[in-house]
Amino acid sequence: MSEEITKPVKKYYDYISVGNRTKQVVYFVEQHDKALHLQLFLKEKQALKTVLFTKSKKTADMLSSFFKENAIEATVIHGNHRASQIQEVASAFNAGKIELLITTSKIYETLELTDIKRVINYDLPFEPEFYFKALRAVDEVGEAISFVNAEDEKMLETLEFMMKYDIPQEEIEAFTHTALPKADRSKKKKPRHKKSKKNKPEIEKED
Repeated sequence: MSEEITKPVKKYYDYISVGNRTKQVVYFVEQHDKALHLQLFLKEKQALKTVLFTKSKKTADMLSSFFKENAIEATVIHGNHRASQIQEVASAFNAGKIELLITTSKIYETLELTDIKRVINYDLPFEPEFYFKALRAVDEVGEAISFVNAEDEKMLETLEFMMKYDIPQEEIEAFTHTALPKADRSKKKKPRHKKSKKNKPEIEKED
């Protein structure tokens, strides 16, 4: 019986511990502006060995094409690639031949990647546990960056509650296309986005 009580308590403190010792930053952005925000982030910030997570293969491929058009080197792997291709890319990443890897959480969990310095959540994951798996990959020595739209806010609140920590918010200085409000962190239940006048984006399913 004591064992059953100890396990969840241990996990609970692990969320708090890894959350408080690892650098995290959140950018609030409308879904239709995420790719541009990401491009500017990568151009503004120091290049680091990075794994970028999307919720779907479709979004991963879209970002791969977008990066090609904007002269940003990146490699994409997901469930549509052969096992041999996935392993080849993982080995190249571990050898330092790939600096920016785009993938889905499903494929990431099958890989053994090393020396990750930055994880980027283009979308917040469906399950909180995956956020913490990615966070542990950069534990203390790296950073976790998240691009959060209005639909992601509930998940963000869940993550912050689990860590007992408010993730610092930053803005992309070069982004002047649209003015997004600063998040009001004094009222936890107040939405941190203005409601977009555009149609809501379709919610993607992980694949």
